[in-house]
Amino acid sequence: MPLNFRILPERGLVVVRYSGFATIDDTLSASAAYVADPHYAPGQKQLVDMTALTGYEKDYVRFMEMQAGKAERFSNAGIQSLVVYIAPSPVSREVAGLFLRSWDDVDAVVPMIQRTEAEALGLLGQPERSLDDLFAAAE
Repeated sequence: MPLNFRILPERGLVVVRYSGFATIDDTLSASAAYVADPHYAPGQKQLVDMTALTGYEKDYVRFMEMQAGKAERFSNAGIQSLVVYIAPSPVSREVAGLFLRSWDDVDAVVPMIQRTEAEALGLLGQPERSLDDLFAAAE
Protein backbone atom coordinates (compact mmCIF):
# COMPACT_ATOMS: atom_id res chain seq x y z
CA MET A 1 0.00 0.00 0.00
CA PRO A 2 1.37 3.45 -0.86
CA LEU A 3 0.33 4.69 2.56
CA ASN A 4 1.54 3.62 5.99
CA PHE A 5 1.64 5.04 9.48
CA ARG A 6 3.58 4.66 12.68
CA ILE A 7 2.29 5.80 16.05
CA LEU A 8 4.81 7.10 18.59
CA PRO A 9 2.56 7.02 21.67
CA GLU A 10 5.20 8.39 24.05
CA ARG A 11 5.33 11.54 21.90
CA GLY A 12 1.61 11.77 21.17
CA LEU A 13 2.47 11.64 17.48
CA VAL A 14 1.54 9.62 14.42
CA VAL A 15 3.67 9.74 11.27
CA VAL A 16 1.85 9.02 8.02
CA ARG A 17 3.82 8.42 4.83
CA TYR A 18 2.44 8.51 1.31
CA SER A 19 4.39 7.07 -1.63
CA GLY A 20 3.64 6.53 -5.29
CA PHE A 21 0.07 7.00 -6.49
CA ALA A 22 -2.43 7.43 -3.65
CA THR A 23 -6.07 6.50 -3.87
CA ILE A 24 -8.96 7.45 -1.64
CA ASP A 25 -9.40 3.77 -0.74
CA ASP A 26 -5.75 3.71 0.45
CA THR A 27 -6.42 6.68 2.71
CA LEU A 28 -9.69 5.22 4.01
CA SER A 29 -8.01 1.88 4.78
CA ALA A 30 -5.09 3.54 6.57
CA SER A 31 -7.47 5.79 8.56
CA ALA A 32 -9.51 2.78 9.69
CA ALA A 33 -6.35 0.90 10.69
CA TYR A 34 -5.08 3.96 12.57
CA VAL A 35 -8.20 4.42 14.72
CA ALA A 36 -8.29 0.64 15.38
CA ASP A 37 -4.65 0.59 16.53
CA PRO A 38 -4.25 0.13 20.31
CA HIS A 39 -1.85 3.11 20.39
CA TYR A 40 -4.38 5.46 18.78
CA ALA A 41 -5.49 8.32 21.02
CA PRO A 42 -7.71 11.29 20.18
CA GLY A 43 -5.71 14.50 19.81
CA GLN A 44 -2.49 12.86 18.64
CA LYS A 45 -0.42 15.24 16.55
CA GLN A 46 -0.02 14.08 12.95
CA LEU A 47 2.93 14.45 10.61
CA VAL A 48 1.90 13.55 7.06
CA ASP A 49 4.92 13.03 4.81
CA MET A 50 4.05 13.41 1.13
CA THR A 51 7.65 13.61 -0.08
CA ALA A 52 7.41 10.38 -2.13
CA LEU A 53 3.91 11.02 -3.49
CA THR A 54 3.85 10.92 -7.31
CA GLY A 55 0.12 11.24 -8.02
CA TYR A 56 -3.35 10.86 -6.58
CA GLU A 57 -6.90 9.88 -7.44
CA LYS A 58 -8.78 12.99 -8.50
CA ASP A 59 -12.28 12.09 -7.33
CA TYR A 60 -13.04 15.29 -5.45
CA VAL A 61 -16.56 14.26 -4.39
CA ARG A 62 -15.28 11.08 -2.72
CA PHE A 63 -12.37 13.03 -1.22
CA MET A 64 -14.75 15.52 0.42
CA GLU A 65 -16.99 12.68 1.66
CA MET A 66 -13.93 11.00 3.20
CA GLN A 67 -12.82 14.24 4.83
CA ALA A 68 -16.31 14.88 6.19
CA GLY A 69 -16.16 11.53 8.00
CA LYS A 70 -12.72 12.33 9.39
CA ALA A 71 -13.88 15.81 10.43
CA GLU A 72 -16.76 14.29 12.37
CA ARG A 73 -14.37 11.93 14.19
CA PHE A 74 -12.02 14.79 15.08
CA SER A 75 -14.87 17.07 16.18
CA ASN A 76 -16.46 14.37 18.35
CA ALA A 77 -13.14 13.82 20.17
CA GLY A 78 -13.41 17.26 21.77
CA ILE A 79 -9.65 17.77 21.46
CA GLN A 80 -7.76 19.92 18.98
CA SER A 81 -5.13 18.16 16.85
CA LEU A 82 -2.19 19.65 14.94
CA VAL A 83 -1.65 18.12 11.48
CA VAL A 84 1.52 19.06 9.60
CA TYR A 85 1.97 18.05 5.96
CA ILE A 86 5.46 17.76 4.44
CA ALA A 87 4.93 18.76 0.83
CA PRO A 88 8.10 19.61 -1.11
CA SER A 89 6.90 18.92 -4.69
CA PRO A 90 4.15 20.47 -6.80
CA VAL A 91 1.98 17.32 -6.64
CA SER A 92 2.44 16.96 -2.87
CA ARG A 93 1.62 20.65 -2.33
CA GLU A 94 -1.51 20.21 -4.46
CA VAL A 95 -2.71 17.27 -2.35
CA ALA A 96 -1.73 18.93 0.93
CA GLY A 97 -3.68 21.99 -0.21
CA LEU A 98 -6.77 19.85 -0.75
CA PHE A 99 -6.44 18.49 2.78
CA LEU A 100 -5.82 21.95 4.19
CA ARG A 101 -8.93 23.43 2.55
CA SER A 102 -11.04 20.50 3.73
CA TRP A 103 -10.25 21.45 7.34
CA ASP A 104 -11.32 25.11 6.90
CA ASP A 105 -14.44 24.88 9.05
CA VAL A 106 -13.16 22.24 11.48
CA ASP A 107 -11.97 23.83 14.72
CA ALA A 108 -10.69 20.48 15.98
CA VAL A 109 -7.89 20.38 13.37
CA VAL A 110 -5.05 22.87 12.96
CA PRO A 111 -3.44 22.02 9.60
CA MET A 112 -0.13 23.39 8.30
CA ILE A 113 2.06 22.71 5.26
CA GLN A 114 5.86 22.68 5.36
CA ARG A 115 8.43 21.86 2.69
CA THR A 116 11.00 20.04 4.84
CA GLU A 117 11.12 17.39 7.53
CA ALA A 118 13.05 19.73 9.83
CA GLU A 119 10.41 22.47 9.56
CA ALA A 120 7.56 20.02 10.17
CA LEU A 121 9.26 18.36 13.13
CA GLY A 122 10.00 21.76 14.65
CA LEU A 123 6.33 22.80 14.43
CA LEU A 124 5.39 19.55 16.16
CA GLY A 125 7.83 20.24 19.01
CA GLN A 126 10.18 17.41 18.10
CA PRO A 127 13.93 17.94 18.61
CA GLU A 128 14.99 15.75 15.67
CA ARG A 129 15.60 17.30 12.26
CA SER A 130 14.70 14.23 10.14
CA LEU A 131 12.23 11.37 10.24
CA ASP A 132 15.08 8.86 10.28
CA ASP A 133 16.43 10.51 13.44
CA LEU A 134 12.93 10.62 14.94
CA PHE A 135 12.39 6.90 14.36
CA ALA A 136 15.88 6.02 15.65
CA ALA A 137 15.26 8.01 18.85
CA ALA A 138 11.88 6.32 19.33
CA GLU A 139 13.31 2.79 19.31
